[in-house]
Amino acid sequence: MEMQEIDFLIIGATKSATTWLQQSLQQDPSIFMPSPELHYFSRYYDRGDEWYLSNFEGRKSERLVGEKSNSYLDTPEAAERIKQRLPNTLLIAQLRNPVERAYSDYCMLYRRAEVGRDIGKYLDPRRGAGGRFLNGGLYFQQLQSYLDRFPADQLLVLLYEDMKTDAGGQIDRVRKFLKAADDRPLRPLEKRVKDKSQPVINPTLRRLLRPMKPVVAPFRENAGFKKLWSLAAGEVQYAPLSGELRERMIDYYNSEVEKLGAIVGRDLSDWLRKGV
Repeated sequence: MEMQEIDFLIIGATKSATTWLQQSLQQDPSIFMPSPELHYFSRYYDRGDEWYLSNFEGRKSERLVGEKSNSYLDTPEAAERIKQRLPNTLLIAQLRNPVERAYSDYCMLYRRAEVGRDIGKYLDPRRGAGGRFLNGGLYFQQLQSYLDRFPADQLLVLLYEDMKTDAGGQIDRVRKFLKAADDRPLRPLEKRVKDKSQPVINPTLRRLLRPMKPVVAPFRENAGFKKLWSLAAGEVQYAPLSGELRERMIDYYNSEVEKLGAIVGRDLSDWLRKGV
């Protein structure tokens, strides 16, 4: 397989249902996508093209080949690397209200016990600017990096909010953009993946048990282990996103959202509504 045979990339954004989009497209028999995120053009570029292409060896007769790595949107080097290696590839970005996206990203890492409960440390622009959570929603800057290198007709921008109201229409737009061979209606996944309401081990307990992870790994599929896990797991209680913090985040994103709306031709003023 050659690099030019990679037809499309889903480039992000994180916590905007890109895994839902990927798994929905994988139901199309004319599309092949490897399940893991490869992050080649962002995190693992030093592994080389041979490693990257080895991830597509499972393809059969699928006409379209692509992959999804949500780090491609917010990694500054990714756009130029993709331009150099895949100049003709189609690009798909699914975006979400940046305030909600940042909060969802924070909740995901809190579930993993990778961040603490002081939410302001991560989401308050006076303290967390420049970090992963707030930077992840700077969509105008991120997309501009791609538009500086690719023709506009190679980039499809989708909104998470449209997926919530018309999932089937969202998938249809993507398949039309890709010129998928099979034009029969494709039923999207009914349930979003990685639901933050799913029970997990308490984050504090997870931090304490982290040194034991290599020891228990071989037993994860054991029935006894699963029983113990189910007894210890519960729904996580997240730090709430207060109205005051939401307002500061909206002010932080205000200029970005207005410029983004201009380049994608959408009214995004709902993203800037305070008191939601």
